[in-house]
Amino acid sequence: MKIHFIGIGGIGLSALAKFLVGEGHTISGSDMRQSEITDDLALNFEAKITIPHHKDAVEGADMVIYSAAVRPSNVEYKRAKELGIELLSRKEALKFILADEEVYAVAGAHGKSTTSAMLSALIPDTNALIGAISKSFGSNVRTKPNNRVVFEADESDESFLNSNPYLAIVTNVEPEHMEYYEYDEERFYNAYKKFLELAKVRVLNAQDQFLYSLKDTLDSKYFYPSKDMKNLEFILVDGEPHTRFTLEGAGEFEVFGFGEHIAIDASLAILGAMELGESPNLLRERLKNYRGIKKRFDIIQNSEKIVVIDDYGHHPTEIKATLKAIKEFSKMRNLSHIKVIWQPHKYTRTLDNLKSFVESFEGVDDLVILPIWSAGEIEIPIDLKGAFSRYEPIMANRVNREDGVVKVLDESGQSIKEFKEGLIVAFGAGDITYQIRGQR
Repeated sequence: MKIHFIGIGGIGLSALAKFLVGEGHTISGSDMRQSEITDDLALNFEAKITIPHHKDAVEGADMVIYSAAVRPSNVEYKRAKELGIELLSRKEALKFILADEEVYAVAGAHGKSTTSAMLSALIPDTNALIGAISKSFGSNVRTKPNNRVVFEADESDESFLNSNPYLAIVTNVEPEHMEYYEYDEERFYNAYKKFLELAKVRVLNAQDQFLYSLKDTLDSKYFYPSKDMKNLEFILVDGEPHTRFTLEGAGEFEVFGFGEHIAIDASLAILGAMELGESPNLLRERLKNYRGIKKRFDIIQNSEKIVVIDDYGHHPTEIKATLKAIKEFSKMRNLSHIKVIWQPHKYTRTLDNLKSFVESFEGVDDLVILPIWSAGEIEIPIDLKGAFSRYEPIMANRVNREDGVVKVLDESGQSIKEFKEGLIVAFGAGDITYQIRGQR
């Protein structure tokens, strides 16, 4: 079929588009702005890309799939309706795309992209659809001539209920995206329970209170980090971070990345692969092929005096876990000052978790706060300078990295601070990743 995607520049929708090319379909798509994702689709997947949205872009399509951000007022959505073209949301499209696949789904509040990328490295002869760029294969999608799929399952709109899981791995469960669930925690937790009930094989993190509470009702392989994972050690390999640990019954493993959370994610991926029949010895070697994912503890500048890290962390739990690893890394690299640049993501998330966000930056030497990335939300006034006053934050408009120097800029583009040494980490799920890379 010819399938058109409205909002194709998003990491999730672009993954589905690439996967469908591998299944023999022809794709096209549109978005508000050009990006490296849209360029990749045009160059490597022969997709006709329309920037910005235009009603003629849907002409000739057999099906139109649209992102969650697209509204019925969108010109392409309206035109597809007029033409009688089948319209599916990303959530609805998963039923069509994954119905005949053997899906190894990874869900959870935190670490699901990392765990999905690790699992795809451990079982390399599988398709993969993940929510980040795996450095192992340079994309968020890998296609193979079979029906086995590693899939990052999204709970934000209950779309994981349409993922047809054979294996379900859940890293942790924490109330998030509660605006979708109408702030009903029972509905939120029930969605996870329904997702797990769909799977034939389950691997769950017993450290999570909710997942542990299902122990007597769902037959699952439970991983107990405090009992099953021993000899945790952080090491540098050619100046890059690695974590070494022993997994009960499987032996010693070494994985790219730093932190206990990395070891937990790797353990869950290893146990998931073992449940599919893979041997620990083979997995031990395959895990060495995992090279991390883009925007997760992503070292983009690495020299003796300055290290710059881009990290997708946009929730307090993620930020705290990453900063714990950052502090260990800075000690091993003899980098005395930790400077954080934070671009809050969404007004609702920032407001709902404000106290936790304040606590998550404990121990940093400098804190730069950028304007909130709205992600399409209506603005909610939040006094960030007042809330974070204990840090004496630098309130800035944007940052840029040029000639190895990170520049903090005001609204007029003038530099108000320059970081030339130390460890600098940029947190956020908006365009901070392009700013810190000097691309925007």
